[in-house]
Amino acid sequence: MTDPTRSAAGTGTGTGDNAGERPDGSRTRLVHGPGLLVVWLYGVMSVGAVSRSIYQIATEYEHAPLAYSLSAMAAVVYAFITYTLVRGGETARRAALLSCAAELVGVLTVGTWTLADPAAFPDATVWTDYGMGYLFIPVLLPITGMVWLRTSRR
Repeated sequence: MTDPTRSAAGTGTGTGDNAGERPDGSRTRLVHGPGLLVVWLYGVMSVGAVSRSIYQIATEYEHAPLAYSLSAMAAVVYAFITYTLVRGGETARRAALLSCAAELVGVLTVGTWTLADPAAFPDATVWTDYGMGYLFIPVLLPITGMVWLRTSRR
């Protein structure tokens, strides 16, 4: 049974100390306004990266193990960010912010690596060429997510 005083739909400041909860027990809602689009895009990227990596690992892993493992790692990062954004609260906000920063580092690292040494990647990853195969969403999404998380704090 859920406690109605602990609604995830709260819209307060999240100044409580317990996992981002407000003093009345409800969590700060992160999914509202433009943040809804950010969560939706992370959800779509999660589904795309998970399905792609599962298929590639199950059927072609020996062809490009590094690329397919990196795609699986990207899928985990996208799913975790989606979860933290939906969960809400100040702790979730901080976890999402750190995860978005780590994702951006990953995209920039893998993107640069794929340009510098294409032979290391016989097949594409989600982050290959900075996400060109995904319309550059993988490089733009963490930046957008970090901006949203910082500006919607108040």
